[in-house]
Amino acid sequence: MENTAIIALGSNIGNRYDTMTLAIKRLTSTADIKLVNTSSIYETDPVGYEAQDLFLNMVIEVKTALDAFALLDRCLKIELELGRKREIRWGPRTIDLDILTYNQENINHAKLVVPHPRMLERAFVLAPLLEMKPEIKFLGTDKPLEAFLDELPDREGVRLWKRINGEDVFEHIES
Repeated sequence: MENTAIIALGSNIGNRYDTMTLAIKRLTSTADIKLVNTSSIYETDPVGYEAQDLFLNMVIEVKTALDAFALLDRCLKIELELGRKREIRWGPRTIDLDILTYNQENINHAKLVVPHPRMLERAFVLAPLLEMKPEIKFLGTDKPLEAFLDELPDREGVRLWKRINGEDVFEHIES
């Protein structure tokens, strides 16, 4: 398993936590994808289309034998299996799986763009990514990830919901 990918997960329909957990289990249920690391889970205000429920968001790191396009196909298949419907751009969804990075590759294809083209504009992606991989750099710059997050107006709409503890078990954060 020579490839490393970071995948963002989001859900705001139904039992958001259970859906995200099931998506991770399905993604890693075969020998060609192994879960390496996860962020905590954040509850976030919707961005773009705002007339919808709050989201749960997180990022995971996986090792995979799949190429980027096969990984994308797997993610899209899991979205469909878990009831994802694409009716409103940035609208409600049972689950969203977005490949943020794939190795250190730049992919610009009609089907897949990596690094994800809008991830540096989304606090709901940067907050969990910063927690999980604070050293990661983008766009050939030495600008720290935290600086990108600090510049975003929607960073206040991202709140820690479940913290991952040292044994990779989620612990609920009381608000």
